[in-house]
Amino acid sequence: MSASRTSKSGIFDGRLNLEQQRKRAKELLKSARNQQADAQNRIAAHLPGKSIDDLQLADSQLVIARENGFASWPKLKSHIDRITEHQRQIASGHLPTLDTPQTLHLRCGSDIRHGLELAGFVGAFMEFSDPFCQGPVPDVPLPDFIETRARFIASSYRIDFPDALSRLQREYAGLATLGDYDHVVLWFEHDSYDQLILAFLLDFIATLRPQTRLDLICVDRVPGVERFIGLGQLSPELLIWCWDNARAPVSDDMLTFGQAVWPAIRASNPDALRAIIDNSQSPIPCMIAALDRHLRELPDPEGGLGLTQKLTLQIIRDHGPITAGKIFGHLMRSYDPLPFLGDLMFWEVLVDMGRAKMPLFTYPEDPSQTPWPDRTLSLSETGNEVLSGKRSFMELYAGERWVGGLRILPVS
Repeated sequence: MSASRTSKSGIFDGRLNLEQQRKRAKELLKSARNQQADAQNRIAAHLPGKSIDDLQLADSQLVIARENGFASWPKLKSHIDRITEHQRQIASGHLPTLDTPQTLHLRCGSDIRHGLELAGFVGAFMEFSDPFCQGPVPDVPLPDFIETRARFIASSYRIDFPDALSRLQREYAGLATLGDYDHVVLWFEHDSYDQLILAFLLDFIATLRPQTRLDLICVDRVPGVERFIGLGQLSPELLIWCWDNARAPVSDDMLTFGQAVWPAIRASNPDALRAIIDNSQSPIPCMIAALDRHLRELPDPEGGLGLTQKLTLQIIRDHGPITAGKIFGHLMRSYDPLPFLGDLMFWEVLVDMGRAKMPLFTYPEDPSQTPWPDRTLSLSETGNEVLSGKRSFMELYAGERWVGGLRILPVS
């Protein structure tokens, strides 16, 4: 699917260099002793009560280790040593035995396919990437559901409907073959794009009950990666790390939880999903935060904006005039607390925000003559009023959008 995950170029891939970390520790120690406030604040955050006068290199190394997500400097060093060894094995072609040809790696995108091959995985790869975080997710029979999804994908991501329908039918049909493999591994991260698909798959697997060994890799952080966006940013060595450290059997509790979550996502009101968010002890810790982020796409009571819409206007206000591509970069890297959109999915957000009686943002040039990432946007007076809560976007909105099974229409 054109809206599925591709690799996130330009985002840190997780490779750490030990000499660089040693240099950072020495620089931190020097800066703290020179009374630089930022360095002293970093020391205090990890070593409260530590006197700067007594600070030693081992202390600054501990701070660097903790900033990278490790409990100690030796654990940081050990991690780097293991990753470096994996990197050496990959470069030499002497790869470790990780899986078998009868393993299936199931992922909601193609972003790690090449990385898995480079890392030495030999199993099959299957993509299932229906982006439930956008468009209608109604409670209807599966053939009607697939057609509804295909029509949304075709219209929103500029794909021919027959192509969208054919691909979706192929992906859904592929799920019936899980029992053909000895081992199925689900690769997922923590955002709502992944977690909504994971909820569907758990519900599907609970019904199908394929006779196979099932494992789940579900990560919301990776040591050494300060801003973890997703699996697609990771180097092959870090994918091996996920395999070794983040893989766990799919339990009956996980399947039961998926059976509760998926119908709640498809419901025409948010009550069931809110109850799960508020009351559940999830066997999949990543999922609760993702479900909460999903519901934050509903119109807020102040300005009638979903969170992505609101953050988009904030970015234009803070940095505009600004191109759409740069807005997407700010959204992914710093503004969104749990970013989940692909680039074409974000373009659909901008198009939908443009379905208003009065524009929230303007284009200084003819937008039809410019590729969408290069189109420059400026916040309009109406956009500023909506952002400040003086007007409701729902009174201006002239389109239709969905948050799972909830249909959002203009206020008459």
